[in-house]
Amino acid sequence: MISTKGRYALRVMIDLAENDTGSYIPLKDIAERQEISKKYLEIIVKEMVQGGLVVGASGKGGGYKLVKKPEKYKVGEILELMEGPLNSVACLADKGFKCDRKKSCQTLPMWVEFDKMVHDFFYHKTLKDLIEE
Repeated sequence: MISTKGRYALRVMIDLAENDTGSYIPLKDIAERQEISKKYLEIIVKEMVQGGLVVGASGKGGGYKLVKKPEKYKVGEILELMEGPLNSVACLADKGFKCDRKKSCQTLPMWVEFDKMVHDFFYHKTLKDLIEE
């Protein structure tokens, strides 16, 4: 399941793309437009800055803006930064996970196939696609 953190990060990215004038966009403006708590967005955008999705500037004229053009962002990269790996089961999410049944697990191929579909779905969609839909 994608949490509010992942969903809100996508909304912030869309807002930044749609309101891009070349200047930094204040977080309070994004919070108002998206009807999301500014306090919660502060936590989210901090991770987005650390992950290299956006850049921020403080002070007068400060705020946030995208690092790249919307078509260069994959939805999957945004979600994985905020959510971690998008794997369905522990044995695929954690490479160090020890499972005694791995060699005989009859459901593992299904989980591998499912995770590939999820990965391909999110990595074939861009931020620009979301804006245009």
